[in-house]
Amino acid sequence: MALLVIASCQLMVVLDITIVNIALPDIQRSLDFSTTSLSWVVSAYTLTFGGLLLLGGRAGDILGRRRVFVVGVLVFVIASLLGGLAQGPGQLLAARALQGVGGAIASPTALALISTTFREGPERNRAFGVFAAVSAGGGAIGLLAGGMLVEWLNWRWVLFVNVPIGLLIALATPRWIRESERHPGHFDLAGAATSTMGMVLLVYGFIRAAQDGWRDAVTLASFAGAVVVLALFLLVERRSRQPITPLHMFADRNRAGTYGIMLCLAAAIFGMFFFLTLFVQNVLDFSPLRAGLAFLPVSAVIAIGAGLASRFLPTFGPKPFMVGGALLSAVGLAWLTLTDVHSTYAGSVLGPMLVFSMGMGTQFVSLTLMALSNVPTRETGAASGLLNATQQVGGSLGLSILVTVFGTASRDEAEKQVPDFLAQATPAEQLRFRRTGELPPPWSDEILTAGISSAFVVAAVFALLAALIAVLVIQVRPSDLERLKGGTGPGGM
Repeated sequence: MALLVIASCQLMVVLDITIVNIALPDIQRSLDFSTTSLSWVVSAYTLTFGGLLLLGGRAGDILGRRRVFVVGVLVFVIASLLGGLAQGPGQLLAARALQGVGGAIASPTALALISTTFREGPERNRAFGVFAAVSAGGGAIGLLAGGMLVEWLNWRWVLFVNVPIGLLIALATPRWIRESERHPGHFDLAGAATSTMGMVLLVYGFIRAAQDGWRDAVTLASFAGAVVVLALFLLVERRSRQPITPLHMFADRNRAGTYGIMLCLAAAIFGMFFFLTLFVQNVLDFSPLRAGLAFLPVSAVIAIGAGLASRFLPTFGPKPFMVGGALLSAVGLAWLTLTDVHSTYAGSVLGPMLVFSMGMGTQFVSLTLMALSNVPTRETGAASGLLNATQQVGGSLGLSILVTVFGTASRDEAEKQVPDFLAQATPAEQLRFRRTGELPPPWSDEILTAGISSAFVVAAVFALLAALIAVLVIQVRPSDLERLKGGTGPGGM
């Protein structure tokens, strides 16, 4: 029951990143969002979530993880209710940002609670397997749930649905989860502020570059500001007696390598969900519900991969799963580069999607376990927050880079398609094009698939980079395998 409570919270937080994607067209029509501002319905959540994860993890260490966990869930519930009731763009964006705050408090605390609730060895391995499967597969479940709610009810229910779920979690937590030991200390507010501000500037720079180019003055100013603020963040952390991100965690090569791998893989998985959602809805013409169902196999295969990894980790150790999983993910993404306007779901999307999902499932268990192995109890929350922050930051930055690649490739393809369109279009179609600047199908489909294919090339490179880090950096000793079996071998991973 404790694992069910923890996993349910993580699922609620993670799927909220994608559940809103399906509802974006309806949200735009209902609240009169402009096309350029609509992306902030997603970004407002991911930026506050990723930026405040470090502070959320540290709060659990200091104040007690169960207490902080419940507070985070309740903040998330209140924000979801306010978002569902929003009557204008500003109200919805504020609610989405508050949702990110609640998620940033609850998510790292949930991961830390696994370390303090379950005994080291097979029991904890299985718990990490469930948590990792939910973390990696929650995005696909969010697409399915979003499609069902939008098609059967309306867009507001993608937010309202969190209210009863969150309340049940908050009520069940005191009964099934015991409070952790508190470790008195102070909050590194300067570290939290500089890390959040630095990442917001960095992500905004990539988003701006995708829209206005790399020479745009605001783009360059955002990148310059990010470098300065993140450098200040490192300086603050070095001088703080109780930093929000203990830099000594990076001294362990396995843990540092784990963070690097997670950064790359998060970029790949965010990109896969984003661009395949565009492809199946715009090129294959799937309805929101059908698009959600199309991603259901992703969650199932990720769960299978996570189960296999948690079962055989004590025998083979985490490194084979990290290397093999990253290579499988790269193969799946490389396969997706072959999609074009003639592709079908069964013939061109399902196969590579399943290969990618198996790779992700086997990796996330190993990464989660290694990131928290041999971490002092007083710093478990900080380590959990750092792993979650790496995942969210990697996803945000990676998606921004992939969108930039997509935009460049799409513009190049548009230059090729316009002459062909003008040669075949009717006078009415030409007039509409001059007014809107947008090509109709099938020319628009050619442009979209060209951009998506190029983005998947870069996503495959991210996965290959993760495999390379695993090969060169990760080292597993016999004592580490003993710990995975439930023994008390010295040292750590």
